[in-house]
Amino acid sequence: MMSNLTFANPGLLYLLLLLIPLIGWYIWREKGAFASIQVSSTRSLEGEKITIRHLLRHLIFGLRLLVIALVIIVLARPQSTNRWQNVTTEGIDIILALDISGSMLAQDLRPNRLEASKDVAIEFISGRATDRMGLVVYAGESFTQCPLTSDHAVLINLFKGIESGMIEDGTAIGMGLANAVNRLKDSKAKSKVIILLTDGVNNRGAIAPLTAAEIAKTFGIRVYTIGVGTMGMAPAPVQTPFGTRVQNVKVEIDEETLQQIAAATDGQYFRATNNDKLRGIYREIDQLEKSKIDVKEYSKKEEEFMRFGLLATGLFLLEILIRYLFFRNIP
Repeated sequence: MMSNLTFANPGLLYLLLLLIPLIGWYIWREKGAFASIQVSSTRSLEGEKITIRHLLRHLIFGLRLLVIALVIIVLARPQSTNRWQNVTTEGIDIILALDISGSMLAQDLRPNRLEASKDVAIEFISGRATDRMGLVVYAGESFTQCPLTSDHAVLINLFKGIESGMIEDGTAIGMGLANAVNRLKDSKAKSKVIILLTDGVNNRGAIAPLTAAEIAKTFGIRVYTIGVGTMGMAPAPVQTPFGTRVQNVKVEIDEETLQQIAAATDGQYFRATNNDKLRGIYREIDQLEKSKIDVKEYSKKEEEFMRFGLLATGLFLLEILIRYLFFRNIP
């Protein structure tokens, strides 16, 4: 179905004016095509009837005009498109702050903490089509992997490309949180949320986690914190003189700090000790209240000349068929 029909070459539509002199020429020709005679009486002609074939003799010319008009329209390249429009939808602005330090390769979640966190986050993103979302990653430092966007396909592709070792190792929770706050502070959404996930203790960065939490509170940003890892020990790849070996290492998560961050921003702290619990946490966060955001939507242009071209071809064939089957004997 065509909507908002436009033309790539609208100037060619002026060629349709050529149909006016063609119609004038045809009328003039028809007037001069018949001779006149004088007769004493028309009584002998009263029984003669004009046949349908004679009445429809103008059909061929009409079809030819339509074919010419359609060819001109095809040359003008008709296109259907929907104009840009701002659509108000229900949603919130969410930044995911993900720890990608070396300890995230521990295998107490399957296949490891990092991959499990990516998989569950991608499911979460896919389920919130109306939200603007972004991604911040951190280890020894932090950077923005994806700013706020409503294009979730792009965000998911960037999520899939995350790997441990992309940046210097360490756990700069404060830097990761501060970076996420910076991405949300100018948002006009009524509800702004950060989901901060980590498996360690802040040991790097110039900004303390609680300082970053106070900044988040100032901008009305709610922070949900997630501690990832089992209680006690967890198998993790460790570099040894004999290469990388999987060994049990102690799980150290600064739950107290994560709880304080959540409490200061009216958020909540969660602990994920396995894949199912991590999914459950995201499902709970999924119940957040929503606010209105504006999403600019558009549809791509589609070429429509083909249907006009096919119609012109069909009418041209019809003209030939009528000319040679029905009108070839008309003087």
